[in-house]
Amino acid sequence: MATTYKTITTSDKVNTRTLLHEAIPITGSIVSGTYTSDGNIKNYSHGMFQSVYDYPYLSSSANHIFDITAGHSNNSGFSGSATPQNAKKINMYNQMAQVLVGFDHTGSVQEFDRDGDLTAGDKLKECIFVNFARLLSKDEIKKGSFTMSLATGGLNTSPMRGNLETVSDYGAVSSYKVNSPAGEFGILYTGSTVIAGTGVGLLYYQAGVAVLTSSLFDNEFGFALPFGAYDTSSISAVMTASNITASCDGLRNRIENIHFDNTTELNSTIYFCRAHHNDFNYSSNPTYLDSSSKIRVKNNDPTNEPVAYVTTVGLYSADNQLLAVAKLSEPLKKTPSNELTLRVRLDY
Repeated sequence: MATTYKTITTSDKVNTRTLLHEAIPITGSIVSGTYTSDGNIKNYSHGMFQSVYDYPYLSSSANHIFDITAGHSNNSGFSGSATPQNAKKINMYNQMAQVLVGFDHTGSVQEFDRDGDLTAGDKLKECIFVNFARLLSKDEIKKGSFTMSLATGGLNTSPMRGNLETVSDYGAVSSYKVNSPAGEFGILYTGSTVIAGTGVGLLYYQAGVAVLTSSLFDNEFGFALPFGAYDTSSISAVMTASNITASCDGLRNRIENIHFDNTTELNSTIYFCRAHHNDFNYSSNPTYLDSSSKIRVKNNDPTNEPVAYVTTVGLYSADNQLLAVAKLSEPLKKTPSNELTLRVRLDY
């Protein structure tokens, strides 16, 4: 029987979901500004955030790594008419908060919460935000894989080095939060023990955003870290007496490295294309027949069984419109005495 089309039934089709992970290391030498002459740190005239690249940002080879900004709530003690860029800092905080935290029942933007439960607990009113590029975070950051190592020494040096302290989403695999309009998020800690109320920030996995409280650099390590350009200013002094760029510079020069695994969700549909013994034993190729309409591959012996070589599988819609084509790495011989099952996978 010369079969041209064969219907694929539900039993011939299966859907699968695969999570692929890729390790992303970001070194402090890049973050602090490796290419000082050409510049892989991009500042903007509006002064509301910085962009970090892995190569001079004017180069066509440059890849965007992350954006960094700082801001505070209108209810913060940092807020005041004497604070440089006060309105912009409030706007940046509110912009991040409305996307990541959302609004309360009165329609007001909610503040970031230290333990993520959005109750009347300790609020993170002064924050630095690191927004990772989708090129790196992909569909989401893998839970429990994030670490940021911060240098705690090095007076009057840029970047600052010395002893390292680590911020991580320890325990997030089993204790992440889901009460954010941006998806799932975890609590960032400075140690390897989850203690309620000791978080120093939040990590939003699908959004690819890390939120660090300014108090991380005041007392979370048991001592205050100099944060200014010459290591003489605390972070509170920088955030209240300098612009957003100065806060971004302060964090960048403290970063020794950042590491996380990203996640790519791969959805697949697998079609099992079955050619039974009496299917597809002939070819529609014009060269399959000679001028007298005899099958060439029989070698002029009518007693030989027909032979076809499968090279391509086409998937068609119900009205015979070609939707997808799968090519075999080598032709497969098909005769009335054998059967083939070809596995065709569509990824999306």
